[in-house]
Amino acid sequence: MRNWVDRALSIENPAARGMRSDADLEVINGVPEQYMPETVREAAVLIPIVERKEPTILLTKRTEHLRKHAGQVSFPGGAADETDRDPVHTALREAEEEIGLDPSIVDIRGNLDQYRTGTGFVITPIVSIVQPDFTLTLEPNEVEAAFEVPLDFILDRTNHQLQTMFWRGRDRTYYTMPYGGFNIWGATAAMLVNLCDVMEEAKR
Repeated sequence: MRNWVDRALSIENPAARGMRSDADLEVINGVPEQYMPETVREAAVLIPIVERKEPTILLTKRTEHLRKHAGQVSFPGGAADETDRDPVHTALREAEEEIGLDPSIVDIRGNLDQYRTGTGFVITPIVSIVQPDFTLTLEPNEVEAAFEVPLDFILDRTNHQLQTMFWRGRDRTYYTMPYGGFNIWGATAAMLVNLCDVMEEAKR
């Protein structure tokens, strides 16, 4: 699996675009709609591939009382701060703070395309392979639950659905991947589609 992941994250992989965004699915007369905020904040998330016999992706569900993205499924991660050296440091720091994931069992393999959100963040998704013998400690003010989704489920295109919601004056289209009572959608689902794109390409 490690070799497959490394091939997928190679800069030669034509499935990589460099930048993706919430606006990718918004097309009016064939032209992407420009509604993204001009001011952005740097952020990073960890995409932890758990190295089980059947690999999984570790995800979290945010608590319902948060000011932004309350109750949503997300990767461990968050905004960069002044102590962070780079996106890898941001992702590892946030994962340890949010779910108690020990950085010593996290093997960083590379990153996906950056992802720009309609809420003003530019996110660098950091792909890692995580040893399976971990114990998590959730930060109760931020994380309601942590759960794993089979990698095979993510790589199955039939599980990638498109839905719409009314936001900022019109219908918006986004990816969603319902799994086991959790609704994986929005930026998180789009980054998983990105992962699927590059891993499929690496198999060819």
